[in-house]
Amino acid sequence: MPDFELLMNELGRKKIPFLFVFDYKLKTPFVLKLSEIDNKKILFNINGKTNSQHKTINKNLEIKISPVEKDRYCKAFDKVMKGILHGDSFLLNLTMPSGIEMNYTLEEIFHSVKAKYKLFFKNVFTVFSPEPFVKIENGVISSFPMKGTIDASIPGAENKLLSNPKELAEHYTIVDLIRNDLSIVAKNVAVKRFRYIEKINTHYGELLQMSSEITGELDKNYHEKLGTIFKKILPAGSISGAPKKRTLEIIDEAEKYDRGFYTGVTGIFNGENVDSGVMIRFIEKNNGKYIYKSGGGITARSNCQVEYQELIKKVYVPVA
Repeated sequence: MPDFELLMNELGRKKIPFLFVFDYKLKTPFVLKLSEIDNKKILFNINGKTNSQHKTINKNLEIKISPVEKDRYCKAFDKVMKGILHGDSFLLNLTMPSGIEMNYTLEEIFHSVKAKYKLFFKNVFTVFSPEPFVKIENGVISSFPMKGTIDASIPGAENKLLSNPKELAEHYTIVDLIRNDLSIVAKNVAVKRFRYIEKINTHYGELLQMSSEITGELDKNYHEKLGTIFKKILPAGSISGAPKKRTLEIIDEAEKYDRGFYTGVTGIFNGENVDSGVMIRFIEKNNGKYIYKSGGGITARSNCQVEYQELIKKVYVPVA
């Protein structure tokens, strides 16, 4: 496959619609013309733009979770905290794989879930993400980092989330990081909305998540630079951390597993505009077994037990 940057730039210049699927480390990026996608192998639904007809799955979803061992998680957490206390990172997104057993296939999950960004990819993985990465509309690039989660059933949940010092510090940091990232490719970057709350339905209840919106202005010929723009701002700040370069090194040292396409980015260019999402809420099939990868942001205020429970809480499927 041609270099993804050059291919995206070329297709953008010709205004040919395409789908892109980027793994976390950009080792195996895919850029595919929408007209050439095999609908039996790849299904997508990007904010309603889809190549799939909805199918109703007439059975109740059953999931059994085998979380990553707490000892393994806490060893990684301790390594992260050491880096934070040394000043090498201010915010780091620590992730881990958990085993799951379920009575659905990956394709059945794709058809059953409700999410802004859905992808079924060659029976290797499916993703159902609530988190946008960047949108480009009429020369304006926007990003929507999502940091901060709470069980909606907790009394006063929204106020507790908005006033939590740890969540506040985490959100300030990620907004600053994304603002800096967008400044690499855009001008007049500004925070348009700060800390708004969204509701997400899961198979076991409702969650509240906190997001912000940051925008910037691109050059008039941005269509010809789509690949270059993405290459400069990947990986997504919300699933890495700040400062990005050293934080990425600490992630490798602490996690000791291959994220693969988890926490990568997928999206479409429709010939004019771009919409993309961060590939969180992710199930992959490995040697006939299902793996659910999840994680969360770690700051100096974090507690291992709390973060471990949040990682498990994020192993959910937002069935419609």
